Amino acid sequence: MKVTSIRQPQSSCPFRSARQKIFGLGYSLLVFVYEKHDNASQGTGRLDIQHVIYVDKSRTADYQLTSGIKQILENEGNADDLIAFMKDRYLPVDDIVASEIAEELLSKPPQIGYLTISNALQWRLQYRRIIEKAGEVEGVLRIL
Repeated sequence: MKVTSIRQPQSSCPFRSARQKIFGLGYSLLVFVYEKHDNASQGTGRLDIQHVIYVDKSRTADYQLTSGIKQILENEGNADDLIAFMKDRYLPVDDIVASEIAEELLSKPPQIGYLTISNALQWRLQYRRIIEKAGEVEGVLRIL
């Protein structure tokens, strides 16, 4: 479960490996997006829930990375093309892991993910795309 502001819909997320950016986080997400209203005179705040979105674990990968991989595979790309793409995207993997992932992608292409995942010591998950696409793509459901 993630809770985030509509003003900047994102959160931090610890990661186990770079593979999660390609194959998904390994778990589904329930994302609550709120708008906060402060009342300074009363010293209170109110959260209005704007969206509740369920993201199936098959759709929790990075959108740009998985879309690019899909395009390479549709253009009959090979392992070298995939490795170069991963390096161009600064995926935090060494050459051996990149080669292993490339071979796996050739035999098992990933689903398109709908998160934006920024590289950092803790990844930054951004949710604007799932807010926009909820209910339009399989695995990204608008609950509210």
